[in-house]
Amino acid sequence: QVQLVESGGGLVQPGGSLRLSCIISGFTPDYYAIGWFRQAPGKEREGISCISRSDGRTYYTDSVKGRFTISRDNAKNTVYLQMNDLKPEDTNNYYCGTGATFRLCVLRQFEDWGQGTLVTVSE
Repeated sequence: QVQLVESGGGLVQPGGSLRLSCIISGFTPDYYAIGWFRQAPGKEREGISCISRSDGRTYYTDSVKGRFTISRDNAKNTVYLQMNDLKPEDTNNYYCGTGATFRLCVLRQFEDWGQGTLVTVSE
């Protein structure tokens, strides 16, 4: 069974930075993409950035373009999300998942998830 473990969340002031990490272990079936999603209570999980496992092509939702950078280290089975210029509206639980395609970070294309890490942006 595949396991994903997120880390790196925390409390940061507006304009600050955090780097999230997602380590993938266990049985790792073929998956083609890793994505970072966020979900507020009572709302649907939103794909914010996804990356192709094979060639590193990326997708970003508009609200994070220019501020967030996704990257992968296949040798370490780890995916990162560098978050800069954080805003209060970025406050959320962040989840990584493995899926079939990085294109558009579509939720239904992702199946396995970590437990999430909380990011709070506040003064």
